[in-house]
Amino acid sequence: MAKTIPLGARGEAEQIVEFQHTLTAHHPTLPPVYSTPDMIRLMETAAFNALQPYCQDDEITVGTSIRVEHRAASGIGARIKAEAVLESFDGKFYTVRVTARDDAQEIGRGTVGRAVVSVGKFLERMKKIS
Repeated sequence: MAKTIPLGARGEAEQIVEFQHTLTAHHPTLPPVYSTPDMIRLMETAAFNALQPYCQDDEITVGTSIRVEHRAASGIGARIKAEAVLESFDGKFYTVRVTARDDAQEIGRGTVGRAVVSVGKFLERMKKIS
């Protein structure tokens, strides 16, 4: 089982917005702004980075819930930085406070839920249901 993960554990993730991260990449009539799914992916990566140092052996954390707001647009070339801070723990579920910013402002915020799983046990369960 994972080592105790202290409240306040932090992680980050960054990326530069490219065409593939925009709404236009999903549908040509939409504007070329950073997509919500890409922002969420970056937030999830930051949350993973906050918790992963405390996992042991074949453990990883996986996403269990997402509650975020995308509050401002960012265009191609913008540098997006997501930050994650462990806020609470309930049984096997962790709640991580996440934010995303570009160079000018906060563009998103919320929480993501994560749980520690054994990769080996997880893959065995997947074989049984496939």
